[in-house]
Amino acid sequence: MAEDVFQATFLQLHLKADQFEEGRKVRPWLYTIATNQAIDAQRRNRRHKMVSLDRRGQTDSVGDDVGSLIELLTSKEPGATTNLEGEERRQWIQQAVQDLPEALRQAVLLVYYQGLKYREAADVLEIPVGTVKSRMHAAILKLNEQWAQTHSADRE
Repeated sequence: MAEDVFQATFLQLHLKADQFEEGRKVRPWLYTIATNQAIDAQRRNRRHKMVSLDRRGQTDSVGDDVGSLIELLTSKEPGATTNLEGEERRQWIQQAVQDLPEALRQAVLLVYYQGLKYREAADVLEIPVGTVKSRMHAAILKLNEQWAQTHSADRE
């Protein structure tokens, strides 16, 4: 899957090269594309995992135990509603991050999605560590504010 994401990332770089703004740094742009490709690949991978509903106690080709429909329905695993709410929340967060100003979005993508430490993100963005921290703080405040505005209407 990592190889597929790697190839898809560089395919997107090639296809979108004409949209790259002169004077911008290439590395944050590359990280953003790579992050989005990885997220999409994981989403596709989760969506296509299949489970047999009528076989009991067998193991599928990946070694996962496959249960019967009754076992799935009585399972302590999160239900469809919980999974749907979680997916909606993930989609909302992903869109909210995409709507952040470029500088804040780059910091969030590198620190949260890529898992870089503040020092590493600072090196990639070629800015001081304190600036990465302040951008992360600003991004979190903005996301919390948007969440409160969006979801306060849901509670009424």
